Amino acid sequence: MIESLNAWMGKVLGIPMLGSRHGAEVDALVIFVHWLMFALFIGWLAYFVYVLFRFSAKRNPKADAVGVRNHLSTALEVAVAVIEGALLIGLAVPMWAKQVDDFPADADATVIRVVAEQFTWNARYPGDDGIFGKQDMLLATQENTLGYDPNDPNGKDDATPPMKDMRVPLQTVDRDGDGEPDRHADGTLVYKPVVIHLTSKDVIHSFKVNTLRVCQDCIPGMSIPIHFEPTVTNKYLITCAQLCGSGHSKMNGWLTVMDNEPDQPGGEGAFDRWLKEYVTPANAPMGFE
Repeated sequence: MIESLNAWMGKVLGIPMLGSRHGAEVDALVIFVHWLMFALFIGWLAYFVYVLFRFSAKRNPKADAVGVRNHLSTALEVAVAVIEGALLIGLAVPMWAKQVDDFPADADATVIRVVAEQFTWNARYPGDDGIFGKQDMLLATQENTLGYDPNDPNGKDDATPPMKDMRVPLQTVDRDGDGEPDRHADGTLVYKPVVIHLTSKDVIHSFKVNTLRVCQDCIPGMSIPIHFEPTVTNKYLITCAQLCGSGHSKMNGWLTVMDNEPDQPGGEGAFDRWLKEYVTPANAPMGFE
């Protein structure tokens, strides 16, 4: 019954499809908050109608200097504050702490560096060594817009796809080595997590993908990581959630979750093949329109 009501509320709110594991907790919090707002709307509306009749001039021809003597309204306000506090302390704060503190290791994840700029997104992936080439903005040129060191051997196998085109694999993991994909406690498959390190080249931007339930500011001079575990293959719109200039409305991109299960034992998946197409020297241009 509760699940059906929550599903109905999700449709009413227009919550988009879900593409990440942690997003279920985000949706639950959003739905709980709206149920509370719905209850408050009905409750206060009923109380307002009651007051109109209870304290009408017809029933109270002479004004009472003291007025209401009970503390029902105060008790209701305290109850609302307690419920909101429970949502904040019991759901929102633990969920945020989990996302901030429980980061997957880079070695176990797909790692991407994303640099925002007016008005596009640049992505770079480490090569097979898992190490990005060194970066120094003093080395930036018109061709090497993000200042990667052309002499750093770690950058020789880095991959730079076209601007606004980011892709991540949907790939099961087998960390215990039993030959079977790992599963979460609820029985769902464990997929390889994604870690994205965000920064900005010019002003503050904000990396937002509604379907994955991720949104994080990109701040110049800072590298801010986010992580998520994709759960379904699809192509998702990336938008900028921070007003960043005259071209803000056109600052979009695409994040595609690709199936990366190998076609045959020991083979490569679709994501691995795509990534190899964009392995470039460290001093190569950071993508193109």
